[in-house]
Amino acid sequence: MKWKVMFIRHIFPARPLHLALVLALAVSCNTSLEKKPIEAETIGWITEKMTDLMVHDITNPPLAARFYAYACLSGYEVIALENEDYPSFSGFINGLSPIEAPGEKSPSPSLSAAFAMIHTSASMQPSGMEMKAFKTALTDSAAARGYTEEEISKAATYGENISQQILTYAQADKYKEISNYPRYQASTEEGKWYPTPPGYFAPVEPYFNTVRPFVLHSSDQFKPLPPEAFSTDSNSRFFHLMEEVYQLEMNKEQREIAAFWDCNPFALQETGHLMVGIKQISPGGHWMGITDIACQKAKLGFEESMKINTLVALGLMDGFISCWDEKYRSDRIRPETAIRKYLDPNYQPMLQTPPFPEYLSGHSTISTTSAVILSHFFGDDFAYTDTVEEKYGLGTRDFDSFMQASEEASISRLYGGIHFMDAITRGQDQGKKVANWIIGQYEQHLLNSGKNLTEKQAD
Repeated sequence: MKWKVMFIRHIFPARPLHLALVLALAVSCNTSLEKKPIEAETIGWITEKMTDLMVHDITNPPLAARFYAYACLSGYEVIALENEDYPSFSGFINGLSPIEAPGEKSPSPSLSAAFAMIHTSASMQPSGMEMKAFKTALTDSAAARGYTEEEISKAATYGENISQQILTYAQADKYKEISNYPRYQASTEEGKWYPTPPGYFAPVEPYFNTVRPFVLHSSDQFKPLPPEAFSTDSNSRFFHLMEEVYQLEMNKEQREIAAFWDCNPFALQETGHLMVGIKQISPGGHWMGITDIACQKAKLGFEESMKINTLVALGLMDGFISCWDEKYRSDRIRPETAIRKYLDPNYQPMLQTPPFPEYLSGHSTISTTSAVILSHFFGDDFAYTDTVEEKYGLGTRDFDSFMQASEEASISRLYGGIHFMDAITRGQDQGKKVANWIIGQYEQHLLNSGKNLTEKQAD
C-alpha cells in the first residue's frame, strides 16, 4: 500500500484535497467502502496536468487552446450520451457528427468522461505519454471510491471509445495541413512585424486561421477595424500610440499586473553569456485554471462543470482563430521594434515581446471571450481569488468579477510594453463578439434540441 500513497502524492502534489485521496486509498485496502461519485474537481486535475505538459513542451497559445478544446469536448460528449439534460454538441459545433454510444452503459459517466479527457490529451499532446501515469492515479482513486476493477475497466473503455470519435473529428480540422504550407517569411516593409531579440523566434502559427473553428462560421466572421495606420509623422495617431507605450512610467502594482498576466511560453532570460528559457503557462491555460476555480467555488456538479469547461475551451479556440486571422492580415510592427527604431535604440519593454504580429492583442481577445462566457454562467459579480499562477511564483490576485480580471489582463499588455492601445481595446471588442456568438448559438442549440428548460426547472 505504501507505494500507492507515494504515487498519488507524486501525481497530485499541489492540491490539498489529494491528502483525502491518499487516506481513502489507505482505508480501501482494509474495508469495503460505499461507492462515492467522481468529483467535479477531477476535471481541474486533468486540465492542470495538461497545462503542466504544455509548459514542459513549450506549447504555443493557439495550439494549447486546441488541446483543451478537444479534451474537454471528449468529456462532455460522454456526459451528453448519459444525461438528457446535456445535449450533444453535434449540431452546435461545426462538422461534428452524432456521437455513437458504446454497446454498454457506463457504470459511471463522470469517470468515463475523465478517462475520455485523459485519452484525448495523451493522443494529441507531444508529451501525452505522461498522461498514462495520470490514468493510473485516476484508476486508483476510483477504486478508493468503491468502484470495482471491472467497473473501472468498463468506464475507461467507454470513455476511450468516445475519445476516439472526437480524435477522428479533430483529424479533420485542417491543423495538420499547416505543415504543408510554405514557410512564412517576415516582411521587410516598414511598419510590418519582424522577429525581436533576444530569441528572434520564427512567427507562431501564421496559418492558424485556416483551422476549422468550432462555432464561428469562419475565421474572419468578425473582421475587426484595421489598426491605426503606421506613420513616422510625430503628429500621427500611430506615433502617439508609440509614445504612449514609451513614456509609460509604471508603479509597483502595474508592474505586478504585467508580471501576473505575462503568460508567455517563449520567454528567454539572459544569464551571463547564456540565454535560459523561462517556461510559463499559456493565456488559455490561465483561463482554464480560473474556470476550475469558479466551478469549485460555486460547488457545481461534475456535469455542469464539464459543460462550462468545454464552452470556455471552445471559446479559447475560436477566439485565437479569430485573433490570429487579423494578426497576419494587418501584420503590424511591435512596440519594441518601432520604439527602438524611431524613438530610443536602447528601449527595453518589461515583458519579452511574443513572436507574432501585434494587432489584435491575443490576451485581450481570449481573456474577454472567457470572461463573458464565465459571466453568463456565474453572474457579473462573481468574486474569486486567482491562484493559478501561484505555483509559478507569482502569488495570487483577488477579483470582484471575471470582467475585471479580463480588463486587467488586457491592460497588462500595455504595461508590459508589448501592445499598442488600439490592439488592446479592439481585442476586447473582438473577444466580446466571439463570446456572445458562442453563447447565442449555444442557447439556440438548447432550443433546437427540443428540451424545454423552463418546464424542467419548474418540475
